[in-house]
Amino acid sequence: MAPGRWPVMRPASYVPSIEKAHGKPVAHWLRGLDAMKERKHMEQAAHLEEAHKLGHGYATALVAYPRAQRQA
Repeated sequence: MAPGRWPVMRPASYVPSIEKAHGKPVAHWLRGLDAMKERKHMEQAAHLEEAHKLGHGYATALVAYPRAQRQA
């Protein structure tokens, strides 16, 4: 890695931390997001931040996770 560069973090890399910090499996969060899949990415993330007190990084990782799984 070049000096001063951060490693690229994929959404899946956040899963263990999210589950540990919030005590729920990622499937719990994905079920809730599935119900609002017609909303935009940042609207979904904002919902997770406000309703479930998730941090911005965790919220955006959870929203991006299903899309990343489909592209893999």
